[in-house]
Amino acid sequence: MTETSAAPAPGLRERKKQRTRSALIDAAFDLFLAKGYEATTIDEIVAAVDVSQRTFFRYFAGKEDLAVSVMRAYDQLFLELLAARPTEEPPIAALAATINGVFDEVRRSGDDHARFAKVRDLIENNPALAMAQLRYFNELEQEMASILARRMDVELATDLRPTLVAATFLTVMRVAFEGCAREGLFQPDEVAARVEEVFAMASETLPRVWSGG
Repeated sequence: MTETSAAPAPGLRERKKQRTRSALIDAAFDLFLAKGYEATTIDEIVAAVDVSQRTFFRYFAGKEDLAVSVMRAYDQLFLELLAARPTEEPPIAALAATINGVFDEVRRSGDDHARFAKVRDLIENNPALAMAQLRYFNELEQEMASILARRMDVELATDLRPTLVAATFLTVMRVAFEGCAREGLFQPDEVAARVEEVFAMASETLPRVWSGG
C-alpha cells in the first residue's frame, strides 16, 4: 500500500503573505478597539504594519471585509468540519459536534484565542459590523443547507428541511452571541459555554412551543 504523503509545508513566500495578513488583522483590531471602528482609517492600519495601501487591498476589499474576515475563516472551518462528520449522525448532533470542534480549534491556538475575543467584542458592539455579519449569515445558511441536504440524501430544491435546520441553528448561534455581548462575555470558553446552554434550551423548548405544549 502506498503511504499518503503529508501536505507540503507552505513555502517562504506563502508564509510571508500569511504573516502580513495576520499583522494587518491584529493591527486593525487593536486600532478598532482603541479608537473605534468608524474613526480608524486604512492609512492608520497600514502605517502600524509599515506596508502600503496597495498591499492592504491585496488582502482585503476594505475595513468591513477585514473586520469580518476572522469570523469568515471560522465559518469556513465550520463548514469543513460539518462536511467531515459521520453521515449516520442526526443533523442536530452533527451541528453540535461541529461547533464544539471549532471552539476546540480556537482554544488550541493562542493567537486565534486572543483574536476571537477581539472580533466578537468589536462585531457585537458595532451595529454596522453586526449587520454585515447578518448578511453573511444568509450566505452561510445556504452553504450549510447544501451540506445537510447531501448528508440527509435529499434534494435541496424540493426539500425544505435542510434549510430549516440550518436557519434554526444559526438563530441559536445569534441568540447565544447576542447574550454574550449583553453580558460582556467574549472569551472563547465563555462563548462556547453560552452556545451550549442556548443549544440545550432550544432542544428542550422548541418542540414544546412548536406543538403548543
